[in-house]
Amino acid sequence: MSGTSAIGEAAIQAGCRFYFGYPITPQNELPEYMARRLAEVPGGVFIQAESEIGAINMVLGASVVGGRAMTSSSSPGMSLKQEGISYLAGQELPAVIVNVVRGGPGLGSIYSAQSDYFQATRGGGHGDYRTIVLAPASVQELADMTASAFDLADTYRTPVVVLADGVLGQMMEPVRIPPPCKEGGRELDYILTGAKGRPSKAIHSFRMDPQDQEEHNWKLMRKYKRIEQREVRYETFQLDDAQLAVIAYGTAARIAKGAIKRMRKENMKVGMIRPKTLWPFPTQIIRDTAKRIREFFVFEMSAGQMIEDVKLALEGKGTVHFYGRPGGVLPAPIELYRIITRQYLQSQRKRKA
Repeated sequence: MSGTSAIGEAAIQAGCRFYFGYPITPQNELPEYMARRLAEVPGGVFIQAESEIGAINMVLGASVVGGRAMTSSSSPGMSLKQEGISYLAGQELPAVIVNVVRGGPGLGSIYSAQSDYFQATRGGGHGDYRTIVLAPASVQELADMTASAFDLADTYRTPVVVLADGVLGQMMEPVRIPPPCKEGGRELDYILTGAKGRPSKAIHSFRMDPQDQEEHNWKLMRKYKRIEQREVRYETFQLDDAQLAVIAYGTAARIAKGAIKRMRKENMKVGMIRPKTLWPFPTQIIRDTAKRIREFFVFEMSAGQMIEDVKLALEGKGTVHFYGRPGGVLPAPIELYRIITRQYLQSQRKRKA
């Protein structure tokens, strides 16, 4: 399947019955898929909204009555959704948001990029909040992480972002769609479905009393701390004996893995740490690796955004090198091989000196 189709089918099998979106390249195949498939599913609702702003608020409306709801977009469209995502976080409502990233800023290009890292991992909208951010690197992971996103959203009552990119969305690979979720397994005591036979309740994000708002913010922070403790996910590759560690995610990690395999054939000891969650960020594995490796190489399909989290994780205990290709340029593994090889050889000369 294509990446976008795998996202759509995994969402439906995870119990998603509400999809609201608006066209933008390179994610257009996902709403196209959902339009067809949700028409075949009992209770399925697809609406092409009048705008990205309309779509994210429809997600809020479906979530508040207990529906598993999803929207998707690409970079400029995600910018328009940020107010709604902030409201979802403030009201502690689950939602899944897929961003198939394209080059920016502004309208930018329609080609694959990773330049929405800051937007995704720092909340993106106004106020003190975070969203869980999943970073797949294959069509299989697009399916698996989409299914997982709905469970994480329900567990923590929070928006979850699946941060893909144009390459992952368009490529086709073999995929095993996760099995359907069990019906009736979600007990949601906060939803609004009418007050007949019970006291009325409300879900809102406005608090007139600043002390009430402060306590709500600290409640959110406590929840985010639990997420940081429980939900960090990452993969390592050839790291055990490495003398230089590459840190990359998504499509960039696939390119980096190809470069590392070639370097290993030439007896260059290079490994990789691949974050699967960009928030919570895998700080501890990077910090632990720095106890025996001093050289780190960050590769991103951007001008450099994740590099800040790597530096924060290292706390000055390692040297961080960077290579990026922003705007939608997709480097080949051979290009990255040459760049990392040059850095590795320089590091080896420093070690010997």
